[in-house]
Amino acid sequence: NNIRIIIKIMRVLVVASHPDDEILGCGGTIAKHVESGDEVFNLILAEGATSRQVKRDREKIAEYLNDLANNAIEAGKVLGVKNVDLLNFPDNRLDSIDRIEIVKVIENKIKLYEPDLIYTHHSGDVNIDHRRVHEALITSCRPLPGNKVKRIVSFETPSSTEWQPPDSNIFFKPNWFVDISEHINKKIKALELYNSEMREFPHPRSIENIVNLAKVRGAQVGLKYAEAFVLLRNIEF
Repeated sequence: NNIRIIIKIMRVLVVASHPDDEILGCGGTIAKHVESGDEVFNLILAEGATSRQVKRDREKIAEYLNDLANNAIEAGKVLGVKNVDLLNFPDNRLDSIDRIEIVKVIENKIKLYEPDLIYTHHSGDVNIDHRRVHEALITSCRPLPGNKVKRIVSFETPSSTEWQPPDSNIFFKPNWFVDISEHINKKIKALELYNSEMREFPHPRSIENIVNLAKVRGAQVGLKYAEAFVLLRNIEF
């Protein structure tokens, strides 16, 4: 009768480049964390869409960017995240920003949220912002004494990760799979809020392809639906 069961509640930080990356990469896993009682925080560093302009002009598409920010907040609510931080670094231009500026922002959020576990982009993505965010995150989590981040995991982002030819960069080789069979519907519901960012099949950023990818990743490890990751660091906790 005196046996006590202690359940470790993890604090999870998702560090993504653009609105929708966080759901594309690990939306099902986020929902699973939340269902398990973990606290999840989304950090989205860059605005979306301005790279589609000939010349970046935030004012010209201010309404679009506002809608995209609202999409991110509502998608976070669908999954049950504690907070969504939206910053305004320039879309697809993070290589024009001194890395230290991105590092400092991430460091401040790590100090604020004290995550045990962080999800971020794969280092070999075609998208330059994804690569810069990955590099800045790794720098922010350098293993100094007292660092509380125990696990760092990178996710794949459809229409970026798989577009990198195998011999041109670091290819995505997943070694960590999360069963999202009970959470795929929440992932799709969250993605549907990003109607301006989603595309028609056979584009990789289509609902049909997202479901197909989850099936393929699941089948790799004997599951119905899964999300795949690369485990970058793990300190057992």
